[in-house]
Amino acid sequence: MRSMESSVTIERIPSGSSQVYIASVLRFIKGKSYDVIQVDNRPHYMASIQKANPRMMVILYLHSLTFVPKTSLVDSSLKHAKLIIANSSSLKYKLTSRFPTQAHKIRTAELGVDINRFHVPNASERLSARQKHGIRQVFTVLFVGRIIPRKGVPVLLRAASLAHKQIPLHLIIAGQGSTSYMKKLRTQAAQLGVPVTWVGKKQHSEIHNIYRMADCFVCPSQQHEAFGLVNVEAMATGLPVIASRIGGIPEIVKHGSNGYLVNAYQSPDRFAEYLIKLGRSKELRRTMGERGRSSVLQHFTWSQAAARLTSLYS
Repeated sequence: MRSMESSVTIERIPSGSSQVYIASVLRFIKGKSYDVIQVDNRPHYMASIQKANPRMMVILYLHSLTFVPKTSLVDSSLKHAKLIIANSSSLKYKLTSRFPTQAHKIRTAELGVDINRFHVPNASERLSARQKHGIRQVFTVLFVGRIIPRKGVPVLLRAASLAHKQIPLHLIIAGQGSTSYMKKLRTQAAQLGVPVTWVGKKQHSEIHNIYRMADCFVCPSQQHEAFGLVNVEAMATGLPVIASRIGGIPEIVKHGSNGYLVNAYQSPDRFAEYLIKLGRSKELRRTMGERGRSSVLQHFTWSQAAARLTSLYS
């Protein structure tokens, strides 16, 4: 099925399983010619396409370590890539360490955000977003992401509980997890006495409205984050960020400038310390938010991300 968005042609092909999908892709490509074929995250798809089209330039763009475990099968697939792109220097380092024979073809291209959609909200936009979810005028802390153990929501709940003893605050959790895990987290929040609004999973086309409700953003990841796009989205919206010093996050969040980095990210106390600091000072939130927005404008816009990719394609 074909559709158009602006000047982009989108072809939707049969899927349902990995085997059906790659077979559909190979059928679609057969007999056609492209300057570049970019495959995101799936080394074995990239290898199949490159083997079937040896004269074309097939690129693998990796956004995490999820699909590149250190195995001989993955190593064999990566050998077929003409170029491997990582979305952060941290991910590039991890890939180079796992697959040293492929190090010469690994490059970096950071992601970007739509700075028009993710912008600092005016008073009306902020009030409208809050009223929609019944959020009163109180220091509001936001988490956005998949709700799985490695994302650190239990640490955030404990940190919010500690901070709430010293400052009024409200926590917003945007995302979804398994029924059992969500039940466990809701029980934890109730036991800790943390005021939480669970807004569930939102379409990305709507997520900018969620950021508009917040006064600060927290990313308490407990395992490697290749990039951490949610931090960039928050900064583009003018929010100071409190995040784990892990993976590619320090390439985005600069401690004491546009946010705070937590070294002991398993400790709720460290997150609570910065929550209290930001919660007590609207001026600190404003200045850090302004620096965050400036960081995004300087490094992480869509046009800059496109330029980085175009340069590597060339």
